Amino acid sequence: MSNNEQHSSDVKLLELPEAKKFENVEDEREHRKQMLALALRIFARAGYDEGLAGHVTVRDPGLEDHFWVNPHGLHFSRVKMSDLVLVDGSGKVVIGSRGVNNVAFQVHSAIHRARPDVIAAAHTHTIYGRAFSAMGSALLPIVQESCAFYDDHVLYSDWDGLILEEEQSQRIAGALGSKRAAILQHHGLITVGGSVEEAAWWFITLDRCCQMQLVAQAAGTPLTLSPEQATTAHKQFGNPDVARFSFEILSDMVMSEEPDVLG
Repeated sequence: MSNNEQHSSDVKLLELPEAKKFENVEDEREHRKQMLALALRIFARAGYDEGLAGHVTVRDPGLEDHFWVNPHGLHFSRVKMSDLVLVDGSGKVVIGSRGVNNVAFQVHSAIHRARPDVIAAAHTHTIYGRAFSAMGSALLPIVQESCAFYDDHVLYSDWDGLILEEEQSQRIAGALGSKRAAILQHHGLITVGGSVEEAAWWFITLDRCCQMQLVAQAAGTPLTLSPEQATTAHKQFGNPDVARFSFEILSDMVMSEEPDVLG
């Protein structure tokens, strides 16, 4: 058995359910909006909110140059499906009674334009993400979960204030390249994925990995996995199906405890 076959077999042993399949665009849109609203509620529980900052977007399945985003000025914990805003490629609100944070539009639209494979993107200003970003270093493969980002994230160090100009957003999207995450120095974290579930779970994981590395480095000099070990762990812990199902476990909890999220 080859290494690739072994890693695929390892993941199958987890008995992961298959991703949902949709008969039409309307059903897929409904699902993406549900996952977006749930992701925002989960982020609220994790303390990822801070004033006006923070946004999660998902590409519309029918209008691929449009995306859904949380409304400006509404706390993550209060967002319902009906509150979500649809914007077009120029940032104009197409559906929704509230406005959109211009920073959210600039960064996310640049990423969605540059990456057709990206269905969703998440960016907030977390405590550990910002603290780690100030260190000016990439994430080290010190634990198996960190390896989800092994050779799959970038450090963006070109900070020049609030991201209000298209050119700034294009630089971030260019720096992200084909990776799944970026650490924005003096700013925060960005993650992307092939679904809301993936992007949100990568964000949660990345923030926790930042916390773990800060703790480990405060205690001493942490050991790192070898490149071979980190590559193996990346295939296992960086598997999109693992991310999707891990998010679904959280979203199921939130739906049972906060059913208004689907309103």
